[in-house]
Amino acid sequence: MASRTRISGWTVLAAVLMIFGGIMTIFEGIAAIAHNHVFVATRDYFFAFSLTGWGWIHLILGIVILLAGCALFGGATWARVVGVILAALAALSNFLWIPHAPFWAIVLLAINITIIWALCTGDRRRVT
Repeated sequence: MASRTRISGWTVLAAVLMIFGGIMTIFEGIAAIAHNHVFVATRDYFFAFSLTGWGWIHLILGIVILLAGCALFGGATWARVVGVILAALAALSNFLWIPHAPFWAIVLLAINITIIWALCTGDRRRVT
């Protein structure tokens, strides 16, 4: 009889947060692309980027995070590794997004750090 992999509670938490965070990142990207005049950057910030460019980065990153979160529910091992990498990239992009939307960026930064923690501490159990 073949054995199945059952995901643990931490992995389920990470998958849910990845799906939620991916959707929020997609919305963030769409808002930056469609209505870049909505965001106002703080003056004299250490780094400055094009809002439309950041919008596309957030949109693509959000879609990939959403898909990896869905794959985590299926117990895909690759999604666990990719999830940590994507959450780290999303955390970095949200850190750089702070001048444009501070509260939104900090919330998504916290979600991405929680995803990394949940994926790194969650264990897999073999069920027959």
